[in-house]
Amino acid sequence: MKEQVSAVKRSEKQQEWVNLIRVFTCPEDEKTRDVLVHHMRLILFELHDFLIQNVGITEAVSLKEIADRCTNTVMNGYPEKRLADVITGVFEEISPHVVNVASPYFVGHMTAAIPYFMVHLKAIVAALNQNVVKLETSKMLSVLEKQVVAKVHRMIYKKGNPFYLEHVQNAHTSLGSFTEGGTTANLTALWVARNKALGPLQGFKGAEIDGLPAAYAAHGIDRCVILVSKRCHYSLRKCGGILGIGNANIVPVPVDHTNRMRVDRLAEMIDSLKKEGRIRIVAVVAVAGTTETGNVDPLSEISALCRKEGLFLHVDAAWGGPTLMSETYAPILRGIEHADSVTIDGHKQFYMPMSSGMIFFKDPTSLDAVAYHANYIIRKGSVDLGSKTLSGSREANCLILDSAFKIMGSRGYGMLIDHGIELARSFADEIETRDTFQLVTRPELNILTYRVCPKSIQEELSQASDARILEINDYFNEVNRSLQQEQREAGNSFVSRTVLEQETVFPGSPEGRVVVLRSVLMNPLTTIEVLRDILDEQEDLYAAWLQGASTRKGRHREEEG
Repeated sequence: MKEQVSAVKRSEKQQEWVNLIRVFTCPEDEKTRDVLVHHMRLILFELHDFLIQNVGITEAVSLKEIADRCTNTVMNGYPEKRLADVITGVFEEISPHVVNVASPYFVGHMTAAIPYFMVHLKAIVAALNQNVVKLETSKMLSVLEKQVVAKVHRMIYKKGNPFYLEHVQNAHTSLGSFTEGGTTANLTALWVARNKALGPLQGFKGAEIDGLPAAYAAHGIDRCVILVSKRCHYSLRKCGGILGIGNANIVPVPVDHTNRMRVDRLAEMIDSLKKEGRIRIVAVVAVAGTTETGNVDPLSEISALCRKEGLFLHVDAAWGGPTLMSETYAPILRGIEHADSVTIDGHKQFYMPMSSGMIFFKDPTSLDAVAYHANYIIRKGSVDLGSKTLSGSREANCLILDSAFKIMGSRGYGMLIDHGIELARSFADEIETRDTFQLVTRPELNILTYRVCPKSIQEELSQASDARILEINDYFNEVNRSLQQEQREAGNSFVSRTVLEQETVFPGSPEGRVVVLRSVLMNPLTTIEVLRDILDEQEDLYAAWLQGASTRKGRHREEEG
């Protein structure tokens, strides 16, 4: 009897294995195949129509209601559903409640529509499943990554043919690397800068090996600082924590009324820190396309100062870097070619799927400062990319970007950049024609901020006392905060919001904070007519506020943004 039961169990287990292998390798049956073909056809060939029709189109569902649907934490031991049912469930139960970032009316964040062919390329990358940090798990794609990195490096640094022929496939040098995103790219740059600033001395092997306490003792210092634009991305504070110097030592440099770093104040801070003694300036970080306002720091002046002082200069161009492909607007980034390192995000204005970052170095030997090796892989002398990256595993985003360059060309990308910048300028003009709004930061690239503040109030502010200015701005902070929340929840369109210092954006004002609406214009399907619709909706919401119809009035006075 026991033998019969045992035989049955073996048979059942064998059948489970057969079923698992089938699920692993192909659709269970023709019905599943038909469902997959139906859904994937929409995504692969009619992407933007699919997103408009199926994503974020249902009635508003609260975050709490969505969270309540996702509370079961028990993982079933046996299959719950067939693949066809799972895919159908994704389309019917999940996609209607995600954010349609591809909508022309979604103009609030640095995430937007991607070209339809990116889905095909992403699928190919997933299917190949290559790990590019190891030659033994990628081969051709590791080689391709070095070529793609060199192409973008050339766009930034504009070295000659002999330089790129020497380094494009050189196993001993590196022009840069793909990363998981801008945060990792910035971290890599400052990791290199820290190790260069706290390098080996007699009896000391360097900060990377001996650690920061030993480094500070050997170099005769008490702390390290990194000087950054006040408008820098918050990832830079993370870098301070991760690198062990402390995020309190990520020191902001004041900006002017155009939200660009003040070079005079940077020079004063450098001089002051040097006079203090026992402080090492690891790096200066400038921004080419600030997250909040889209401005570009004066890169030529900053780089000249850094060269004079012998300081490492990193430029966070995660957002604005691709502007270099615009024949018209590339000069806005003049001076970036003098930076020691540059970050660019692929999933921003290279229009790649989430997520992809890149870091580039002027000196092809810079990444030697963070090189690691192992006996089983990335051996000394090997061409494995992982020896000089933070990542131990990484997908082949180089294949996506290389293909996109071939499909669109730099001129195609340049046209997308031109559209965004010129649309932002037209939007700014439209805002200024309307009595309800005040343009707060004029666009330099394709980001701008504005707020609901009628022209009659603007006139009052120009003559009001400091106390009255603070009172008025407090009131309109609540108006704009509420309006942005209601417009978001209505689901027709989306702009984001942020908080700026009123004394910076409105010179002569007392210290305070101003809530502003923020638009990011990178979707080529967004037009000035769409933006007028968004302003019309905001005017209606403000009218409702004045009539006491807002459902959010007074709820969020303690919020920061």
